[in-house]
Amino acid sequence: MNIPRRTLTLIAAVILVSAPATAVADTSSAAIGTMASMGDSITRGFNACGFYLDCPSRSWSTGSSSAVNSHYRRLRADSLSLVAYNDGRTGAKVADMAGQAQQAVSQGAGYVTILIGANDACTSSESGMTSVADFEARFRTAMQTLTTGLPAAEIFVSSIPDIKRLWEVGKDSSSARAAWATLGICRSMLANPRSTGQADADRRERVRTRVTEFNAVLAGVCAEQATCRYDGGAVFGYPFALSQLSPWDYFHPNASGQQVLAEVTYNAVFAV
Repeated sequence: MNIPRRTLTLIAAVILVSAPATAVADTSSAAIGTMASMGDSITRGFNACGFYLDCPSRSWSTGSSSAVNSHYRRLRADSLSLVAYNDGRTGAKVADMAGQAQQAVSQGAGYVTILIGANDACTSSESGMTSVADFEARFRTAMQTLTTGLPAAEIFVSSIPDIKRLWEVGKDSSSARAAWATLGICRSMLANPRSTGQADADRRERVRTRVTEFNAVLAGVCAEQATCRYDGGAVFGYPFALSQLSPWDYFHPNASGQQVLAEVTYNAVFAV
């Protein structure tokens, strides 16, 4: 099998990092490689296997499901002792990244994935969105925790999905509109979904702009670290379809959406 050079480099880094104290020793290798995922409900696989519950087995990053074929499953093909921790939390914002980074450090992760920011833009109103300055300060703090505590770890940072795309693919679906209204989902973007008024159009564009500004922060802070790789906007640019969203809320990825997310992000980080 022809393994890309970057894959070999990452696998080597994963194997060389010491295993956490809770891991079971593997006498066939000097150390057990570990990976950790940081993020929000998307990384937790929320609504990907049932109504309003986390489904970490279907996480794009650390999931064990063959239907998703996560980063964990792909890397495990070349490192059978790989241990995965899902440190994400449903509802998390960038303010929660410092704590999750500390968890990843305590787990001795050799590979860390980060997908955060949707909840900083998807709020009950436009005024509730996280400021760009606060987003940058908090994300930089989390990255410093990771790079100081795990200097040899490879870090992958995903761009935030284009939440305006959600509005575009769901606004003409009565089921999607009903779910958004009933559950109060991402009202900063999804309020008045059928409105063509200028005020609503301008609001949607401002929220989308905030997401692009967050993504610029993710790219810039990641670029400051030699061990960090950003996806280049691959997730933001991917045209997700309505069929790839959970029928429970028409917001979170279903198993198919998680699979696509795994594919897009893996290709971004391990591109030859």
